[in-house]
Formats: sequence, C-alpha cells, structure tokens
Amino acid sequence: MSLPTVVVVDDHQVVTEGLVHLLRGQADVVTTVSDGRLAAAVVARLRPDVVLLDISLPNVSGLEVIRQLRGSGVNSRLIVFTMHADAALAVEALTGGAAGFVLKDASGEELLDALQVVLEGGTYLPAAMTKEILTLMMSASEPRAELTAQQREVLRLVVQGQRAKEIASALDVSTRAVEAIKYKTMQQLDVHSTAELVRFAIEHRLVRL
Repeated sequence: MSLPTVVVVDDHQVVTEGLVHLLRGQADVVTTVSDGRLAAAVVARLRPDVVLLDISLPNVSGLEVIRQLRGSGVNSRLIVFTMHADAALAVEALTGGAAGFVLKDASGEELLDALQVVLEGGTYLPAAMTKEILTLMMSASEPRAELTAQQREVLRLVVQGQRAKEIASALDVSTRAVEAIKYKTMQQLDVHSTAELVRFAIEHRLVRL
C-alpha cells in the first residue's frame, strides 16, 4: 500500500528537516516549501494528501494560504503546525478550511496521530486547547435535527478522532451499528462527509468533550 503524500510548508529548515525525518516510513514528503507566496501553487500542482502548514511564513501567512487553497478547490487535508497556542487562531484556521491544529511543542507521536486522524476524514485539535476552541466556535444557530443520546455519544467520539472499531468497543456495540448510527446522523444533519460532520458538531456545540 502506498504511503500518503505530504507537503511541508515551513520557513525554518531545522523544523522542516525534523518533520521529514519523523514522517519517514509513515508518509511520502514530496516536497518542502519555505515561502508563503509559493505554497498554494505548489500544493495545487502536486495535490498531496496532507499539507503541514506553518502560520508564520514569509510574505504570505499560512491563513492566507489556506484561503487560497480552499478558493481554488484543492482538496488536500490541511494541518496547521504552529508555535502559537492561540485558540482564536485555531478557530480562524479551522473555519477557513484546515482539518487539524497541532502545536510545535507536541510530541512526534501526537503529530503522527493528527496525520492519521485527518487522513481518515476527522478533525484534530490539541487536547489542552479543545474546550477553548469549541467555546469560540459556538454558533447561535440551532441544529437541524434532534439527536438521540446514542447518536450524540457516537458523535462525541467521532469528533475526538476515534475510529469506528474503537467507538464500537467503547460503547459495546458492533462496528456496523456505529457506522449505521453515524450515517443516520449525517443524513439528519444534511452533511456529506466525516469532516463536515465534525465541523458541524463543533460549530453547533452538539457534543461535550
């Protein structure tokens, strides 16, 4: 099975080299980019599975790169990788189209976990910042359908990035049952992917982590 492809966008060589070393055997780093002005064009050309993207870049910020990529229809999953433990910054990145937010003081294991979560369609948030981020992302609008307690529990675990097999084990039900509950919830909320489901749950505060 081929490895997922990754583009690293960061202007610090030591960080870039560290990421390339960390991802060896886990992902194929197809290129690295150090200038924000070049990032969107490079990603649009290579169409990697995941982009690891710093916020503080020369000339064009990482947030602007996110907007450019989403505006051009590029479907690569975006993980913000930053030194800034700022919930407002995380919210801006996530609402702009990022699928993950990881701090540069995180362990290598956490970054690999984030990579796996977003590759599977989930959204990754740092545990220490999750509550603050969810509070900031609170939406005044009401959910489109009332969910059962079981749906909310499955949804909570999906938002945390757990896989169907893990959720099934935690709730003592079959994996097929978890998938059925998740599919029914997506139908009720009129969302069409796991990423949309997670974002809707976060924005509408449907779960408590």
